[in-house]
Amino acid sequence: MGQQQLLLLVLGIVIVGLAVVVGIQAFSENMKKANSDALVNDAIRIASDAQAWRLKPTAFGGGAGNAAADMWDGLTLPKLGYTVNGDGAYVNLNGTITMTEAAGVLTITAINTEQANQVVVAVDGTAPGDITTTVSNYVAS
Repeated sequence: MGQQQLLLLVLGIVIVGLAVVVGIQAFSENMKKANSDALVNDAIRIASDAQAWRLKPTAFGGGAGNAAADMWDGLTLPKLGYTVNGDGAYVNLNGTITMTEAAGVLTITAINTEQANQVVVAVDGTAPGDITTTVSNYVAS
């Protein structure tokens, strides 16, 4: 082989190598974004279930009898139909989801440590506008 052919061969190998690296990086970023979207979907679904529980009459297992100040009092993930682990968290393929209540605001936190995603959904009422979502990078404490 001549020098020109060897140079073209090396150049081709370098270009293919760069394309593989860029493809792997794009796949990783897409996987992180897809996981973030899935966590948002899970947290919003739980928030919607919580709002439905709040509007449901107590005779049917809902929380409509609670005063506005403690509207989420007594609400747990199992009451919404989610199976929890020993820590009281709902775990699925997307991540770990917990729910807490303070000062009339229900906070749903979804975390995936592998993808470093964290989604926090706050619910302070039963209207669609009463749900706020924050997506951030998860940092272990």
